[in-house]
This record gives sequence, structure tokens and C-alpha cells, in this order.
Amino acid sequence: MWQPASACGPQCRPGGERGVRAVTTVLRMSALFGVLVWAFALAPFARTGAARAVARGILAALGVRLVWRGPAPRPGSLLVANHVSWLDILALHAVTPVRLVAKHDVRGWPGIGALAVASGSIFLDRTRPKRLPATVAEIAAALRAGRTVAVFPEGTTFCGADRGRFRPAVFQAAVDAGAPVVPISIRYASPAAAFVGDDSLWSSVRRVARSRGLTVTLVGAPALLPAPGADRRSLARAAEATAGLRSGTFDLAA
Repeated sequence: MWQPASACGPQCRPGGERGVRAVTTVLRMSALFGVLVWAFALAPFARTGAARAVARGILAALGVRLVWRGPAPRPGSLLVANHVSWLDILALHAVTPVRLVAKHDVRGWPGIGALAVASGSIFLDRTRPKRLPATVAEIAAALRAGRTVAVFPEGTTFCGADRGRFRPAVFQAAVDAGAPVVPISIRYASPAAAFVGDDSLWSSVRRVARSRGLTVTLVGAPALLPAPGADRRSLARAAEATAGLRSGTFDLAA
């Protein structure tokens, strides 16, 4: 079984941060419930634009501010980002039309799962590593068709201060399709956003709803253009370096 591991856990969230009032938390959770009901009703008819609207609605309901910095990715790009939280999925959907590569468990998550299915996500079953080449081929086909695909090559979530290495397998899809690779650094203004350790989705949602002034900043680097036959491992290392993902400190987003 391919199961990427992270040493991040509850110790990465020191606590003591000032949160919003209880009534604000209740209002945010109520607003979130309303958006989820709308998302479920919309799911059978959803297209890329609807998925983007749902993602923005969930972020707004939870009081999360979204900031994008950098050039706009062109259609048919492979977006590769570090992974901190389930909020990363929403942030990527909110900034650009994208097909996401997600672990197959995400399909069953309330709201987010419906959003993932409706937007044409490519699901990766880590319990069946022999399926990985077929998944890479599916990503390459989407890129050739002009669809932008986003993936978290670390394979699991890290707290933001600690980060994992980019696994090279998915970069083969960009090489095969001749598609640009856009490294993206995802940064949060608070460690409260980190979805790590034994955290449950429900407890993480409540913690985010209680957070004051939570901002997620996506910083897009200039695209890397792989040459025909490029080495996927070298491409993965270049993407890490370009996005500045080897920083060892927690990055407070401005």
C-alpha cells in the first residue's frame, strides 16, 4: 500500500490564538450548511463555473480570505502545490477552472466530495499502486485536451512549516503531454488551517470557523516547460525549488 507519511500533528498547532465570538462561529457554520445544501442540489448539473462558485461560497461562509499572486496559469497546465489543508482544494478551485487529482476518500466528503466529482476530479486509489500508471495517463490525456490539472505531489498534508518532497510520478504526465508545469506555494496566516495527524474533517471545519482573520495565499511561479523526454525527477526537484518549498519556517501570509 502506498501511504505517504507526515510527521506533522497537533503539536504543529500551538493554540492560544484569539478566535471569533461564539455567535460568529455559529453564523459561519450555518452559512456553510446553506452552501453545502446548495452544492448537493447543484451537483448533478454542475460544470466548472458552478464548482468555482461553490468553492468561493464555502471559503466566504467560513470567513477565509483568498489571495492569488503571480501570473495566471494558461489552460492545459499542470499545477503542482504543497498540501496543508482540505482548504487547499477549495482555494485552487476558486482561483481557476481545474481538474484536481485527489485521493479516492475525498469522493465521500460532504460538500467537498460533491464539488470534486462535479468538477471532474481524477481520483487516485493509494491502496492500488498498480493503477498509478493509468492515473498518470489520465492526467496526460486531460492536459492534451487543454484542461488544467492540479495535484499535491507531497502525497499528504504538512503543517506549512514542515513540507514534504514532491514525488515525481505525476510529473511524467506533463512530460508525456508536453504541458507547462506551474509550481504553486500555498500559505496560511495561521497554523489553525493545518489538517494533520489524527484530525477529523469535522473538527478541522469547526476550528477554521472559529479562526479570526484566516487568509490563504496562493503564489504562482512562472511555468516550467519540460523538454521532450525530460526526466520527471529533475522536473519535480525544479518545481520544489521554483516554488520555494524547501523553506523550513512557517510562512505567515501577508
